[in-house]
Amino acid sequence: MLNWKAVLNYAKAGNPLPDNLVTKTDAEWRQELTEEQFRVTRTAGTEMPFSSAMCSLFEPGIYACVGCGSLLFDASEKFQSGTGWPSFSQPIKENAIAYHADISFGMTRVETLCNCCGAHLGHVFPDGPQPSGLRYCMNAVALKKVQEAK
Repeated sequence: MLNWKAVLNYAKAGNPLPDNLVTKTDAEWRQELTEEQFRVTRTAGTEMPFSSAMCSLFEPGIYACVGCGSLLFDASEKFQSGTGWPSFSQPIKENAIAYHADISFGMTRVETLCNCCGAHLGHVFPDGPQPSGLRYCMNAVALKKVQEAK
């Protein structure tokens, strides 16, 4: 299980190797993504808080990257954070997410990206529920639900 110390270590020392790499041109991404998905995932944008019904959906399933389809989160790790963005306490596996220090807007945060295609997903914070204490605050437009509960 990842914790804040492990996340900071990845952001500082380098990320785990992804299962595969997906590389596309901006033109290819623009053809495959909506304008909002492109803005958020390819230019590190942020959707408006409470703009997605995904925040209040807690049905079992798996969430993947909207860009490359890599599996990112299991709905069993999703929780109500009250922030206006879908929140998870753990990725589906340790190498699903890449971490980068983000010092924009006068803050120090840890940006989360799809480790396979580099899509900006959101940020991770050390104020989530136990046992991990992590809150992966994700942009809903960066995710798609790909599997229902079995």
